Amino acid sequence: MYLGIDIGTSGVKAVLMDPDGDVVAQATAPLSVSRPQPLWSEQQPGDWWEATQAAVLSLPQSDRSRVQAVGLSGQMHGATLLDENDDPIRPAILWNDGRSHEQCAILEERVSDLHDIAGNLAMPGFTAPKLVWLAEHEPATFAKVAKVLLPKDYVRLRMTGDYASDMSDAAGTLWMAVGARDWSDRLLEACGLSREHMPKLFEGCEITGEVLNSVAAAWGLPEGTPVAAGGGDNAAGAVGAGIIAPGDTFLSLGTSGVLFTANTSYQPDVQNGVHTFCHALPTLWHQMAVMLSAASCVDWAVRLTGAASAEQLIADAERADRFGAATPTFLPYLSGERTPHNDPNATGLLFGMTHDSGPSDIAQAVLEGVAHGFADGLDALSSGTAIETITVIGGGSRSAYWGRILSAALSRPLVYRKYADVGPALGAARLAQMAANGERKASFAAPEIEHIVEPVPRDVEIMSEKLARYRKLYARTKDLN
Repeated sequence: MYLGIDIGTSGVKAVLMDPDGDVVAQATAPLSVSRPQPLWSEQQPGDWWEATQAAVLSLPQSDRSRVQAVGLSGQMHGATLLDENDDPIRPAILWNDGRSHEQCAILEERVSDLHDIAGNLAMPGFTAPKLVWLAEHEPATFAKVAKVLLPKDYVRLRMTGDYASDMSDAAGTLWMAVGARDWSDRLLEACGLSREHMPKLFEGCEITGEVLNSVAAAWGLPEGTPVAAGGGDNAAGAVGAGIIAPGDTFLSLGTSGVLFTANTSYQPDVQNGVHTFCHALPTLWHQMAVMLSAASCVDWAVRLTGAASAEQLIADAERADRFGAATPTFLPYLSGERTPHNDPNATGLLFGMTHDSGPSDIAQAVLEGVAHGFADGLDALSSGTAIETITVIGGGSRSAYWGRILSAALSRPLVYRKYADVGPALGAARLAQMAANGERKASFAAPEIEHIVEPVPRDVEIMSEKLARYRKLYARTKDLN
C-alpha cells in the first residue's frame, strides 16, 4: 500500500493506493480559512496537522499497517513561518491572500531581472512578497523567522523532523531559479533571507526522510516508512491524472481553478500572466493559468441562495434549463484574480439581475462565469502550447452539467477519468510508489476514462457570445474596484 496525503485549503484528503494504482480507501478532514481583514486569507499550521491525523486515522487500520511509503501534496505558496524551535510564529499566509500586491512592485524593483530568474511575474499569491510585507508591517515577527516552509512541508516536518520540499512546490515561492531547479540567492536576498531559511530541495519522486517512530506508532504505519518529496497540489494532481507528456493538459475544479499543461523544457510566458513551474517529476516543467476562485464560487452561491448543497444548486440550474437564456453575468473574482489579469483587487459581480431572477439563474450565472474565467486562462496558455483535449480533476469534476458548460466555453473535449476527485492525493501516492521503487521516470498509465464530454456547436456559439459580454464587464468595472 502507498499513502497519499493532500493538504488542501478546505480539507485534508488521504488515500491508500495499491501497487496496481487503484485507490482502495480514502478519507477527508475539513479545514476552515480565516479572513481577518480585506484581502487576507490565513490558516493555523497546527490545524493542518490535526486534520492530517484525522484523515489518516479514518483509513482502515489493516491497510495502514501495510503502507510501504508516504507521499505529500498540498496547497501552494502558503508562508508557514517557524521560529528556532520550529513553532509557528503567526498564522500561515495563504495562496489566495492579496495583501502583498504593493510588495510585488518592490520586489521587481529590487531584482530587475526577476522575470528571467523566476520565470514568473511577482504576484501577491506567491510566497516571496508575503515576506517583504511581513518585514515592513510585522518586523518583530520577521526577526523571529528561522524557517519558511510550504503547507505540506510543515506537515512533513511534523511527520519526519526534516526540512524538505520538492521542486514543483518550491517553484511557486518566487525564490527559485525555475529553469535551474535550485534556490536563487539573489531572490532570497531581496527578501532579507538566505538558503538557511529554506528547506532542502528534492525531486518529487525522491525520499526526503522516514516517518518518526512516534508518528508511525500513532498512525499504525510500519517503523521506518519512507516519505517522498511529493508535489504542489497541481503538479501532484497532474501525476495522478497521468499528465506527464508534452501538451498533456488538465483542468482542476477545486477551490481555485487551474489549467495545467506539461512541458519537457523551461518555457516561461510572463507577459500573459502564465505560471511556469517545475513539474513533480525530474526533467519536466509545466505551465499554468490560475483563477483564484472556481468551485468556491459555487459554495458562495450556495450560501447566497440557501441551497442545501452545491450538488443541489447545480441540479437546480440544470432542471431550469437556462443554458441558452439571457441569464445574469457573473465575474468570479471573489479573491481577486491571477491569469490573465494579475489583479488582487478584482471583485466578484452579478450583473443583469431582474425581478424574475431566482436561485437557478444565479446558479447558471456562476457556472458560466467560472467557465469564462477558464476560457481567459486557455487563451493565455494556448499562446505557447497546442491544446487539443483536457482532462478534468477536482471536486467539481463530478458534475456532468458543469462539464457541458465548460466544454462549450473552451471548445474542447473534456476527458473524465477514474479518481478525478482525489487527483493530488493519488499523485502523491504514485510519487511515493516511485520513491519506494527507486524510479525517476513514471511508468504508470493514466487512470481509465469514464466518459468524454464533446463540445456541442450550438453551445459553443452561445458561450462565445456570453464570453464577449463577460470580458466587457470586467474591463468597464475594473477601475471601480
